[in-house]
Amino acid sequence: MNTRAQQLEAFNRLLDIMDDLREKCPWDRKQTLESLRHLTIEETYELADAILDNDLEEIKKELGDLLLHIVFYAKIGSEKKAFDMADVANSISEKLISRHPHIYGDVTVENEEEVKQNWEKLKLKEGKKSVLEGVPKSLPAIVKANRIQDKVSGVGFDWEEPHQVWEKVQEELSELNTEIQKGNQERIASEFGDVLFSMVNYARFINVNPENALERTNKKFIQRFQYLEKAAQEKGKKLADMSLAEMDVFWDEAKKIHQ
Repeated sequence: MNTRAQQLEAFNRLLDIMDDLREKCPWDRKQTLESLRHLTIEETYELADAILDNDLEEIKKELGDLLLHIVFYAKIGSEKKAFDMADVANSISEKLISRHPHIYGDVTVENEEEVKQNWEKLKLKEGKKSVLEGVPKSLPAIVKANRIQDKVSGVGFDWEEPHQVWEKVQEELSELNTEIQKGNQERIASEFGDVLFSMVNYARFINVNPENALERTNKKFIQRFQYLEKAAQEKGKKLADMSLAEMDVFWDEAKKIHQ
């Protein structure tokens, strides 16, 4: 691994390259905070994919892409005379020191849960009017639901035991089934949302990240279905012409390979 001096040298090199690109490259010179936004979101998802795949080499590359974006934003900020890379780093450093009084102050905590509770209380003292202010509006729904529940838990608004949450899931499923029987599509959608929200909450209690769990299932399904497609093609068959029973044979094979 690199020494701290080597790490700082590498970061300084990146800052120099950013200066060059902003001055000499037509594409880089044209970019704005807004034009980079969707690219940053894309890079974040690519990093998330690499993390789920546990591909350390790819994680390294994607972290580099994301770091470039941070440096890029800071460069644009300096051109606007609003902030530069030092301001960005100092800002997060000050926040971390302020939010960790059990490390940099005289506060004592017993466990991770107390750290989270102190974090939310400190944010309210800093002027936040609601513990939910920090939840980005544009987050994907499942990620947002998980973040909302995590934040309100930090101020004590939470169930005490996992079985209570599971009972709530059962209650929401029952209410959904009732609305399905009635056939009111608007109420069905509302109750379905409640089921999802309660399942996300239950995931938290059994230490499962719902977004990661669902994405792993997505990946698993894709792998299995593509195996099915390939197996059918090797047999000279088209899926559209096969019965479900025929496809199930290949699907069972795929399940043994991609678990």
